[in-house]
Amino acid sequence: HFAFDEIISNKVVNLAGTNSAKAHEGPRLVAGRLGKAVELNGENGFTFPRVGHFHRASPFTLSLWLQTPSHAPRFTVLHHSKAPIDAGSRGYELLLEEGRVTVGLHHMWPGNSLKVASQIKLPTNEWVHVAVTYDGSSRARGVMIFVNGEAVEHETIRDGLWKDITYGGDEPELTLGYRFRDNGFKDGRVDELKVFSRALTAIEVADLGGKVSMSNILANASEVGRGVPTAPRTGRRAPDGAVRTPRPTLSEREQLFDFFFANVYEPAQKLANELNAARNEERKLINPIPEIMAMQELSQPKPAYLLKRGAYDAQGERVFANTPAVLPPFPSGQPTNRLGLSKWLLEPGHPLMGRVTVNRFWQMMFGQGLVETSDNFGSQGAQPSHPELLDWLAIDFVAHGWDVKRVLKQIVLSATYRQSSQASSDLAARDPQNILLARGPARRLTAEMLRDAALSQSALLVEKIGGPSVKPYQPDGIWDIAMGKPAYNAGKGEDLHRRSLYTYWKRTVPPPTMMTFDAADRSYCTARRQQTSTPLQALVLLNDPQFVEAARMLSQRMLKEGGATTEERVAWLFRTVSGRSPTAKELPVLKGLLAEQREMFATDPASAAKLLKVGAAKSDEALDQAELAAGAVLANAMLNHDEAVMRR
Repeated sequence: HFAFDEIISNKVVNLAGTNSAKAHEGPRLVAGRLGKAVELNGENGFTFPRVGHFHRASPFTLSLWLQTPSHAPRFTVLHHSKAPIDAGSRGYELLLEEGRVTVGLHHMWPGNSLKVASQIKLPTNEWVHVAVTYDGSSRARGVMIFVNGEAVEHETIRDGLWKDITYGGDEPELTLGYRFRDNGFKDGRVDELKVFSRALTAIEVADLGGKVSMSNILANASEVGRGVPTAPRTGRRAPDGAVRTPRPTLSEREQLFDFFFANVYEPAQKLANELNAARNEERKLINPIPEIMAMQELSQPKPAYLLKRGAYDAQGERVFANTPAVLPPFPSGQPTNRLGLSKWLLEPGHPLMGRVTVNRFWQMMFGQGLVETSDNFGSQGAQPSHPELLDWLAIDFVAHGWDVKRVLKQIVLSATYRQSSQASSDLAARDPQNILLARGPARRLTAEMLRDAALSQSALLVEKIGGPSVKPYQPDGIWDIAMGKPAYNAGKGEDLHRRSLYTYWKRTVPPPTMMTFDAADRSYCTARRQQTSTPLQALVLLNDPQFVEAARMLSQRMLKEGGATTEERVAWLFRTVSGRSPTAKELPVLKGLLAEQREMFATDPASAAKLLKVGAAKSDEALDQAELAAGAVLANAMLNHDEAVMRR
């Protein structure tokens, strides 16, 4: 309860709790409905920390006295959100639109939202009591709008809320008078703001709005319906003409029943609590369901037009959904929407879908598709190097039910794929890009594969499938320059070792390790990644905490699983990383490096301890720390080995 009677140290006291409101940009006090009120300029107002944090299954009530200066197109009076709904913001809001009280609860406007607006307009330049109750049902019928203590008819604008109105963390504060990128309550006045964590009954709202007196009604509840209420509520006139204590009318009796069932009658309260618990269970069940850009077709598609010179305000003739004339006709009887488009693409005789798909698989395995421009099969794209092979793969793929695993198995078991990737100098000069497929593929692993392989070899990889994005190691202050707040805070425990697929990705500050190894920055869709070779890549493999941590945990595995002798351990490590045993020439080099590092760390325990503290994973302190650190250096070198980085 915020009365706005005084602002002390930029704060307004909460008469019903300890959380004071914080003034923003200096709203001023003026004469109010009761005592003082605040006058706003559209850019200032108040925030209410830890007040009004509701989700879509939370019943609540908002009550305030306000004075609007005009019937402007839009005034933002009160909201719990980060930005207007056109920016994809979540939360709830109380607006005035053309003088009408408008209430919205939003997960994503307009497809996952609830919005209603009063049919009447508020009078201007006079104090009006406005209240909104919401029953937690996620339905428009669960919202009631009251003006001066009376429920008013409202229009349903949207009624499709099915996911939560919160962010699941980093929640905004309830805000009065202004909003980022929106029209604040300019020249408006507000008094006596009250927020309830339940849906008040009609008679309670009428009491807040000064229409009835709850104390008088409850004191005379036994007299309900008696007398003739012809005088003002301060005193009703009896049939004999005498003024007596106000008594409840028949309509007030019905409202008293609502109040009684909601606040006094225990069986009804128990049922209400069970309903609220069921709604919360449903909310928790539905919230994790992922969403895509389009979750439902419009009943009527929006009209589309040719745009003259590409200008959005220069519309030409109207166009309708159809497929290019050079491709097979659209199947008759299918809807001209995404479902129909999908069925058209998957028709067995479609010339593109099968070819484009198997070409992408070929690119995945060989580094380059049979059609080099895997993102362009049109007139500007490259011709296929082996058109008959592309046709056969596509037809066979479609004929066997679009079985992805089968076609990938076909490719990797083929004699073409299983060739040696080594090429003579003459062949390399004649066919540097291996278009003739005269040798096997030789490509560096992708950024994600490199990281996941290191985690897997060190037994750190968390193989759990699904779940939210995680934040692995990144350089300190990585978001500070580009983003400011919030800062990047690396995860803990399993979050540091999930597959790279789950890495949190911010387009303006993509993960630097991924970008160093040519991952797409996701600013736009891409079918082909470039492949570079730079000194930074070696530096990442040698020094990035993720790879150093993987190296020391791989060393720990080597000491525990690799055998009893140095030769056995080195051979185990080499085989684990490269997939083959070391040659007679390689083995002495590896043993020499291990012996050299062992001697160095034995004389410098501090350096060994420092190395073994890189990363969050704990080392086994029962092992020889100098031996463990020496093995970490050897493992780090192996993770940089050509056969650990390249696929040949």
